[in-house]
Amino acid sequence: MPKPYYYLGLMLFTVSYPLAQSFEHRIQYHKQWYALFPAILAMALVFIVWDHLFTEMGIWGFNPRYILGIYFLSLPIEEWAFFLIVPFACIFIYEVLNYFVKKDILKSISLPLLFLLIGMCLIVGVAHLDKWYTGVSFIFTAVVLAIHLLLFRNKYFGRFFLSYLVTLIPFMLVNGILTGSWIDESIVWYNNEENLSIRIGTVPIEDSVYNLGMLLMVQTIYEKIRESKTIH
Repeated sequence: MPKPYYYLGLMLFTVSYPLAQSFEHRIQYHKQWYALFPAILAMALVFIVWDHLFTEMGIWGFNPRYILGIYFLSLPIEEWAFFLIVPFACIFIYEVLNYFVKKDILKSISLPLLFLLIGMCLIVGVAHLDKWYTGVSFIFTAVVLAIHLLLFRNKYFGRFFLSYLVTLIPFMLVNGILTGSWIDESIVWYNNEENLSIRIGTVPIEDSVYNLGMLLMVQTIYEKIRESKTIH
């Protein structure tokens, strides 16, 4: 594959299976799109602004060798696609697990886990306010966790967290490539003065927290819309 298509190709590969299986007769993922796409849009309105500001501040950026060179708000078109494709694929995993794993196996620990994660994210975020990526990602995720707790207590969190753990496998593969694993250079680079410089392979530890906040924001809005439809 020519290098300018690497990021785009990675996104298309990520969405290919969930999209192909969206009309599968058991999961019927397409029937949830009425809730999914508004949830993704609401998340994207926040995260694209965040992404734009951090790009302008030099906290992260994009290698021109691996993108098409089409930009909106300082962000390559592939990055815009990221905010549609990644949550689309991850909520698909959430729905697949809900279908095949009937029992909420993390239910008994989901409430203390919520409190633990909120506390840990706040402590790390506040302790590292001098590092933009660390401080913002941890504190933002703590806020999303707290809002989820207020809205649902632990009604959905056990199932969400199970799906989050499962998504870490493809997440590490995709983000590994984006951050330079298995290719000559990284597609997305980071200013290490603005993060903890702790990496899992080539992936900054903050990425996993950023991903948690992003996906939980989508899932929270997604379930709220579905509940509203059920009530009416």
